[in-house]
Amino acid sequence: MSALVSLLQFTTILPLGKPHDFEQFARRSWLYPVAGYVIGCLAALPVLFIADRTLAAAVAVALVIILSGAHHFDGLLDLGDGLMAHGDREKRIRALTDRQVGAGGICAGITITLLLFAGLQASVSIPAAIIIGEVCAKFSMACMTAYGEPFREGIHKYLHQFARPEFPLFAAFLCLPLFVLPATPTKIVTAMIVMLLCPAILLVISRRIFGGVNGDVVGAGNEITRALVIVAMVLV
Repeated sequence: MSALVSLLQFTTILPLGKPHDFEQFARRSWLYPVAGYVIGCLAALPVLFIADRTLAAAVAVALVIILSGAHHFDGLLDLGDGLMAHGDREKRIRALTDRQVGAGGICAGITITLLLFAGLQASVSIPAAIIIGEVCAKFSMACMTAYGEPFREGIHKYLHQFARPEFPLFAAFLCLPLFVLPATPTKIVTAMIVMLLCPAILLVISRRIFGGVNGDVVGAGNEITRALVIVAMVLV
């Protein structure tokens, strides 16, 4: 239980009392999808009472960002700056880790948010889509935490040192309850394929451009995976 509370304190803004020992979660980072269920269900609940699909999709987007304290969204903006920076690896890393947001970050934020909004609006069930997208996004974080070699000190390096190669497998098992949601098996399988591809591609890109992974890249993986999972489910 301490690990779960620590996980939610790290990934959400929920008022959960005094801080729990973060190491309890660090040793069990495969629990990430649990946070996906919590955030996804909290975001889906008010959507159930909104008849207008455009407004429902907008509310769902706003809630998943707000509930996470925009923590991972900030990582997306930083990754956008790092990818768009010109120059050698050191210049790209400086752009990635700089707290100021440039054109690359704004572009990444707008692009992924538009894809997420459009995907939700086109989904058969917006509540089911946001839950599936959020759980798959958290699997992406578990995968990148386990396999992403850190290139600098920080929270990712701390989590990575406790992670084990089998952690993503444990996280994948936590995603299986998604099959009970009102979505066809084809859509769920598609979502799971995308949730595997997104972190894999990001790991390759980050290793090539930055020489490894940091917390910003992992957080960006959450935002990118969520949006692409939902878009993919609409397309099949």
